[in-house]
Amino acid sequence: MSAQAKLKVTLVKSTIGRLEKHKACAAGLGLRKTGSSAVVLDTPENRGMINHIAYMLKVEDAE
Repeated sequence: MSAQAKLKVTLVKSTIGRLEKHKACAAGLGLRKTGSSAVVLDTPENRGMINHIAYMLKVEDAE
């Protein structure tokens, strides 16, 4: 089994007043508060959620 690439996502804008779908994407990525970070696998599903709310996130490669 090969190691999958990981991404570190950080919520930089609040979810207050956002669409429910956008809030759900943030929750699905494991982000709760502004400034919180999570390390997620680089899968098509996670990439889709990241692309959906890219205006609220900072994305980096996790090591």
